[in-house]
Amino acid sequence: MKFASALLILVALAAASMFFGVSDVTLASLSAGDGKTWLVLLDSRIPRTLALIFAGAGMAVSGTIMQMLAQNRFVEPSTAGTVESAGLGILLVMLFAPGLPVYARMLVATFFAIAGTALFLAILRQIPLRSALMVPLVGIMLGGVISAVTTFLAYRFDLLQSMGAWTTGDFSAVLRGRYELLWLSMGLTVAAYFAADRFTVMGMGEAFSSNLGINYRRVVMLGLVIVAMVTACVVVSVGMVPFVGLIVPNVVSMALGDRLRRSLPWVAMLGAGLVLACDIIGRSVIAPFEIPVGTVLGAIGSAFFLYLVLRRNSRAA
Repeated sequence: MKFASALLILVALAAASMFFGVSDVTLASLSAGDGKTWLVLLDSRIPRTLALIFAGAGMAVSGTIMQMLAQNRFVEPSTAGTVESAGLGILLVMLFAPGLPVYARMLVATFFAIAGTALFLAILRQIPLRSALMVPLVGIMLGGVISAVTTFLAYRFDLLQSMGAWTTGDFSAVLRGRYELLWLSMGLTVAAYFAADRFTVMGMGEAFSSNLGINYRRVVMLGLVIVAMVTACVVVSVGMVPFVGLIVPNVVSMALGDRLRRSLPWVAMLGAGLVLACDIIGRSVIAPFEIPVGTVLGAIGSAFFLYLVLRRNSRAA
């Protein structure tokens, strides 16, 4: 019943997203067969709503997998250098192969995202981690270095404005024909569910996983590929969507625990709902203008990250 209620809320948010915006889309105009209204609904509102759902669900599930990979609750693609690495890959494509089709750009971004995440995990193995907070700090510093390199290259080749277009998590430009890459992201999110039990065991450590007969390295690579490809799809399509993979998995874990077979559907649904809600907020605050979803999520995610830190410190005390 609780899951059905949450699903009903998600459907309500999706419906609100389709009927909320500058252009007036109402049931009356749709039933009257108004051509302009139907054009806005089919070419803009429905693609935007689907993009929000796919991006939110994908990034939330990716955050869950990242936390299992790093065995740390403070990790997600935007605090592990994954998003910044994908952005660097996109920038290099813009510099050296601007004519590449969107799927080729996604593959390049995926390669860089895998490399950046693997580098993050390799660094964690080389340094003593006396505090759980060291893990996200390492990721944030690595992301900062990669972001600095990206910004320098963009400034050097006069691409700062183009770089800004895919770093804000803006869904306002989503139209039919420009979001379909996110269907792949949703497919990977579903695929993660079928490997949920392996990811759960992997989160208990390499020795424990090996004792149960799990090929730890193969499962880690599978997790890296899913996280990197989902992140690349989202960054290529709409830009960076931060903190979804931090907020949602922690909230679900507090309520349901760490068994991913049970919790992943909740993670995906709440991730989609969070991004939909943030998009509606962004369209409401300064209407008829809008605030990018990435900005709204940045404010909410920063506050939640601080809450997690303070909550952990109070427990330690």
